[in-house]
Amino acid sequence: MKLKFFLFALLGIIATAQAQNTGSVSGKITEKSNNAPISYATVSLKENGKVVSGVNTDDNGDFSFKNIALKSYTIEIQYIGFRKYIGSVLLSENKKTATINVALEEEATQLKGVNIVAERSTIEQKIDRKVVNVGKDLTTAGASASDIMNNIPSVNVDQDGKLSLRGNDNVRVLIDGRPTNIDPAQLLKQIPSTSIKKIELITNPSAKYNPEGMSGIINIILHKNANTGFNGSYSGGITFGETAKYNQSLDLNYKTGKVNFFGNVGQNFGKYHNKGFIQRFDEDITQKIDVLNDNDSYLYKIGMDYLIDDHNTLSIYTNQNKSTGKGYVDTDIDYNNVTGSDISNIFQKSRYWGPDQVGTYNLAYKHIFKKEGHTLDFEANYSDNKETQNASFDTETRKTDNTAGNVFYEDYLKGTRKLSTINVDYVNPLNEKTTLEAGAEARITRTENDYITGNPLLPVADQMSHYTYDTDIYSAYVTFGQKFKKLSYQVGARFESYKVQANLNYGKDKFDDDYITLYPSAYLTYNITEKNTLQLSYSRRVDRPSLEQTKPIREFATPLVTSIGNPDLRPQFTNSVELNYTKTLEKGSFTAGVFVRSINDQISRILYPDPTDTSGQKQIMSFTNFDHNTAYGFEMSFNYKITKWWDIQPSIDFSSIDQSGVIYGFIPEKNEIGPKNKTVTVSAFNGRMNSNFKVNKRLSFLAFGFYRGATDGLQNNSHEMYKMDIGTRYTLLDNKMNLSVRFNDVFNTMKYAFDTENPYPQAGQFKWESQTVYFGLTYNFGGGKIKNLQRKQRDDNTNKGGGGMF
Repeated sequence: MKLKFFLFALLGIIATAQAQNTGSVSGKITEKSNNAPISYATVSLKENGKVVSGVNTDDNGDFSFKNIALKSYTIEIQYIGFRKYIGSVLLSENKKTATINVALEEEATQLKGVNIVAERSTIEQKIDRKVVNVGKDLTTAGASASDIMNNIPSVNVDQDGKLSLRGNDNVRVLIDGRPTNIDPAQLLKQIPSTSIKKIELITNPSAKYNPEGMSGIINIILHKNANTGFNGSYSGGITFGETAKYNQSLDLNYKTGKVNFFGNVGQNFGKYHNKGFIQRFDEDITQKIDVLNDNDSYLYKIGMDYLIDDHNTLSIYTNQNKSTGKGYVDTDIDYNNVTGSDISNIFQKSRYWGPDQVGTYNLAYKHIFKKEGHTLDFEANYSDNKETQNASFDTETRKTDNTAGNVFYEDYLKGTRKLSTINVDYVNPLNEKTTLEAGAEARITRTENDYITGNPLLPVADQMSHYTYDTDIYSAYVTFGQKFKKLSYQVGARFESYKVQANLNYGKDKFDDDYITLYPSAYLTYNITEKNTLQLSYSRRVDRPSLEQTKPIREFATPLVTSIGNPDLRPQFTNSVELNYTKTLEKGSFTAGVFVRSINDQISRILYPDPTDTSGQKQIMSFTNFDHNTAYGFEMSFNYKITKWWDIQPSIDFSSIDQSGVIYGFIPEKNEIGPKNKTVTVSAFNGRMNSNFKVNKRLSFLAFGFYRGATDGLQNNSHEMYKMDIGTRYTLLDNKMNLSVRFNDVFNTMKYAFDTENPYPQAGQFKWESQTVYFGLTYNFGGGKIKNLQRKQRDDNTNKGGGGMF
């Protein structure tokens, strides 16, 4: 008993002695404008530049540090929307306590509305990505994210809404760094342009990212905040073309104490027209196609962030997308006195309709260690996609003797896709110059597709099919980086186990693939001066075939063209090297880069004769793997403010790829259509010019020009495309409301035209509603000061290229 008492007494003496050699720092943080307390501001104590301790202010703006060694410190106080405060604290034997009360000043750029949006867009080069900070000049481009993408350097959007980066459509599209089961072309039309904060172009992703996407990743970051109190924004617009199209969205946010609730709802609806023709020359056949899509889609999101304490945050949300669409495709085929044919005309009415529903559920947990930058993240994501498509085909065939016959049948498609993802990420700054990152991830995808057709031309055994396509991907990565005075580097590797199982009609046709692959990456950055930076990077990546590219089920059909997938597609692997240069100017910035890629088994479109057709007139549109390819290119962008009222943002990019593969075409030696080897160099050039004219603080005008050069491809040759847009924007109600008008494709020049010799000599052109007038309105309401919450960023695992033509 005496021994225990002695030990307690000894411990008490030691604790008392330690307390006498330590001190404390406390204080209160308020707003200078109204003396209101600022909760959750970051307060750091540093010694010789190193963080000794850090805390966040409580709901009353108070903070305290206890048991601090008696030394001299630097204190830093930061809060989004306010100027950083830097001061000094001295603790000694004579002064063991210090009180620091600080009133922070608001940044001059902060608006009274919800989102801080610059007048003009800016571009910055980071270690592994190019970041386009979206300003009001870009949001005036149109109602949706799809409308503004052609304004982004190196990004193109075709007439179907499909994205490509540096001339290649094998690109991952992420929203806030997370995957989605919604087709990107469809999703981008549903996101209001005013909801976009910035767009990240990750052309050579590091090992930290999933390795899919030959040309890289496009990550769209949406405005998200945790303003204290209640606030929100509304945006709406109408686009006038052949018919009017409408869009609107409402974002709401409520922050109280440690809990932040957020939610939004968006709607897009309208009719979209697309028409064109395909002229075949060897048989003198003209195919006219008229497409009308009547779409109505809703996007809901609701979630909550809970700040458990200064070191732990829990976030949950669900995202629900519901859409219904009706597609009307009229195909008119004229046989202009084709030799040996008794058909003079075929007219087909195709109708497609059905609902599509996607539900996403996300849970994220973040732990912040005491050391600055030391974090642990856990995230689980589940996505469920249910799609139903009904189709009917009414075909009238008129013969040369003026007799006619009709064939009518219906199709039914039902598909489900479930994606489950669990990942953990760890970041540890070992010291001021060294950072270690590591993580692991599991991605499980399960898909099921049923197809029933009443097509009387097919055998009964082929009128029903069941197709599954399942993937299991397990991966782990590690990256290591160091920063020196002018030089920094990062090296990393990702190990991945990939397994795929495809099954048609319960074992009738199977395809399995199982392999383990290493994906290395490396970055080297050299700061020539404070405003001049060079970066060299390398990565290895893969593009795996998606469900849409592999399922042997009709995607769409006309009397002469049927689109189906290819279940035997192989993944394509790419080794990429890039060199980028960034220069910061007094009134802008300049970025330039060159790249070289080596590509194996490139996945590409192919058109070949239908083997079941004896007339030699029908064709199959599908996918195939081409041989080894080499690509190179460069890009340059310039952002410069000429005067206080005029700024310009020109950009150009060029890419060239040597393609080799097997295509179908006329073989003179055999006097027939068949497979043959072909090698071609495909070059693509794009140019853009964005110019803004500011009349006063409220009124501004913009002009935008776009040019895409002609390309000679392996399968067909695409002709040049160009257009010019003009617009204006007016701000009122103390920057809370914006009115915008944009006249797109002023001279009605945008169209897609092509010609080819394979598999038959033919040419075509498609025109959509590119000449439109858009009216938009945005209104921000509520108040409070912004406190951004850190969110996790994930990316996807499949090539999203679909098989749709329209």
